[in-house]
Amino acid sequence: MTQSTRYTVTIAMIVALGGFLMGFDASVISGVVGFIEQEFSLSKIELGWAVASLTLAATVAMMTAGPLSDRIGRRPVLKIAAGLFALSAILSAIAPNFVFLVGARMIGGLGVGAALIIAPMYIAEIAPAALRGRMVSFNQLNIVIGISVAFFSNYLILRLGSSASDLAETLHFGEWAWRWMLGIEAVPALIYLAALSLVPESPRWLLMHDREGDALRILRRVHGETQARADVASVRASLQREDSSRSASFKELLQPSLRLALAIGLSVAILQQATGINSVFFYAPMIFEQSGIGTDAAFLQAILVGVVNLVFTVVAILFIDKLGRRPLLAVGISGIAICMLLLAYGFDSAVYTLTEASLIGIPAEIDRNQLVHLLDVPFDSDVAFKAALDSSLGASQVQTNEGALVAAAISMNPTLILIGILGFVASFAISLGPVMWVLFSELFPNRVRGIAISFVGLVNSAVSFLVQLVFPWELANFGSAMTFLIYGVFAIAGLIVIMKLLPETKGKSLEELESVLAGHVA
Repeated sequence: MTQSTRYTVTIAMIVALGGFLMGFDASVISGVVGFIEQEFSLSKIELGWAVASLTLAATVAMMTAGPLSDRIGRRPVLKIAAGLFALSAILSAIAPNFVFLVGARMIGGLGVGAALIIAPMYIAEIAPAALRGRMVSFNQLNIVIGISVAFFSNYLILRLGSSASDLAETLHFGEWAWRWMLGIEAVPALIYLAALSLVPESPRWLLMHDREGDALRILRRVHGETQARADVASVRASLQREDSSRSASFKELLQPSLRLALAIGLSVAILQQATGINSVFFYAPMIFEQSGIGTDAAFLQAILVGVVNLVFTVVAILFIDKLGRRPLLAVGISGIAICMLLLAYGFDSAVYTLTEASLIGIPAEIDRNQLVHLLDVPFDSDVAFKAALDSSLGASQVQTNEGALVAAAISMNPTLILIGILGFVASFAISLGPVMWVLFSELFPNRVRGIAISFVGLVNSAVSFLVQLVFPWELANFGSAMTFLIYGVFAIAGLIVIMKLLPETKGKSLEELESVLAGHVA
């Protein structure tokens, strides 16, 4: 590895730490939902709101992060995001009520939206064309590392909370488990804020603002003298073609020359979330509890989700610049569809029956006499079984003990569910996870890149918000089988659309792609 390549990789890895914080911030809530549902007596929609509020704020941030970075620079926006992550973690940990918690989570959401947009944009603007896919994927790699660390830290805190160690008692890990889960993020957030002082401004942004000398100094370190001057000339020519004296606006995204790029960006943005990835990441323990394995095992299996996500993201990074974007999407989305249909089949085949023997294992606070009339009565859906429990015990008691009651009654193959979830995560990790952000950084011309990525990122975040918000409600009203079937249908439809629209983008400079996608003559 040359000195210039080492420098570029180092910068990209620092910037991509924003992805780590995004992944941690988003997925740490998976271990919190059960605690706050009971502590704040939340309805299913309120529970969904506690999870999805972060994404709603991220959606707002995506509207402004790109244009703001065009005005003040990529690096200042990343610093703001790091500060918001730290503040959100501290406020979430001390939240006295539901409304305060939602507000604190939304502050973190502003950081998530900014980091999601600006980190891959910055890396794409500084990376060599031959390595761009791999380097932009650093951001996705860090997202999945953050997800994995969140799952692990949640499990570790849960185990510490149930231990009798002096440390656990002193720090109130049992009493304040969910507060520790949320608050620990402040540490990496402050590290990220400090590390950003080592990062230069994007050379392409500098050229857009007539700071050619500064841009050339950075590009020399990244590419060497000859390539640096060639890059400056190429970007200058691109900006002149686009009449860089005018500010980019959302209206320009509707120009015929951007129609194909926008259609691809919107299709990928919608599909990435409509297949349910954040339902899995944000509610993993809840999903595994529905298969009857119990709370501790559900948290442990959630760690497997993070590990599989990490391993297959690394696989994607290794092959994204060799195989290209289209093959990874074709294989991955096909896998997503198959796994979602498998999950739908697995939950649809489940039977729920309470017996005298199964009642022995349920929590002591449940009055068994209230369940006598349900003994040996089979239910072929989770919705019908939970409705019967609500009628017998009351919604509050069922909410508190749902995992134990499902585990006592369910008859199904939990291994099938584990295979389906892990297969889905693996398929996502080699396709829509890393490839979407690589494509976003490649599809749009220099002058409109910030506002274009903000727009497609906005759509992606809006769909994510809706998926997260309604997921607990879907499980309660449609059942697990129908919920996963819906995700599978979206995957099949999206595969058809994307394979029809998307050309291969690997190995081309951003200016070459502009010629192909935006209709400019090089």
